[in-house]
Amino acid sequence: MSRPLIRIDDPDDPRIAAYRDIRERDLVGRQGRFVAEGKVVLNVLFSTSRFAAESVLLLENRTAGMEDLLARVPENVPVYIASSAVIDAIAGFHMHRGVLAIGLRGEAESAETLIARLPDRALVVALGGIANHDNMGAIFRNAAAFGADAVLLDSDCCDPLYRKAIRVSVGAALKIPFAKGGSASSLIGALEAGGFEVLALSPGGRREIGSIERAPRTALLLGTEGPGLSAELLQRLPSVRIAMREDFDSLNVAAATAIALHRLWR
Repeated sequence: MSRPLIRIDDPDDPRIAAYRDIRERDLVGRQGRFVAEGKVVLNVLFSTSRFAAESVLLLENRTAGMEDLLARVPENVPVYIASSAVIDAIAGFHMHRGVLAIGLRGEAESAETLIARLPDRALVVALGGIANHDNMGAIFRNAAAFGADAVLLDSDCCDPLYRKAIRVSVGAALKIPFAKGGSASSLIGALEAGGFEVLALSPGGRREIGSIERAPRTALLLGTEGPGLSAELLQRLPSVRIAMREDFDSLNVAAATAIALHRLWR
C-alpha cells in the first residue's frame, strides 16, 4: 500500500504553519523546530535517530521517485503535498526544490555531557565566533568527511540548524553530535577536563599541522575569519598552522578546516 499523501490547497492551512515565511523566520527560530530542505538532507534526517521530524511538505510533481525517502518517514509523520504556487506562497519565495521537512530540536546537550560520552580515541572540532551560515555548513560537512566525532560551538557562533547551514552541510549538521553555549575559553576548559589536547589553528601557528602526532583525544579549535582566535588563546594553547606561500595571508575558515582535519584524520 502506498504512503497516504495529504493535499494542501490553502497557503494559510494551519497544518503547514511551521513552513510559513521560512526565509525570515529561520533567523528567529520556530519554537524548537528547524527546516530541512532537499532530498539528500531529508534522507539524512530520516536515516538517523538523532532528530525527530514533525512533518514533510513536497511539491506535487516531486513525489515520483521519492519512494525510497517516503519509505523512511515514520507512519506518525504526515506527508503534505502542494502545487508550486501554493508552496511558494507558504515559503514566501520560489522553492524550486520543493522538498521540505520540519524537524524537532529536542533537548540541547551540554558540552560536558557530549564530551563525556565520546570514545577514548576521538576528534572534535571546536568553533569560536563562526557567524557565517555557509562556513558553518561547510565545516560540518568537512567534519563528517574526515571522521570528527563532535562539534562544539561557543555562544557567538551561528545556528548550525539554520536552513541554509543544514543545506550546505548536505545534512551533516543533522548527523554529527554538537553542543552550543558558553565562551571559547569554557569550551577549552571542558575539553581539557575530558582529556583532550586542544590545537589552535592560526596562520601564525607555531608548528605546521602535518608535523603533529595526534593525541588519542584531540580537538581542533578555529576562530572566525578576519580576527581569528584571540592572542590569549593562542598563547595558552599549542598552535598549529597550514603551510602555504609566504606572499598569501590565509585560507577561508571552511577550507582551512578541511585541510587540517584531513591531516589529523590521516
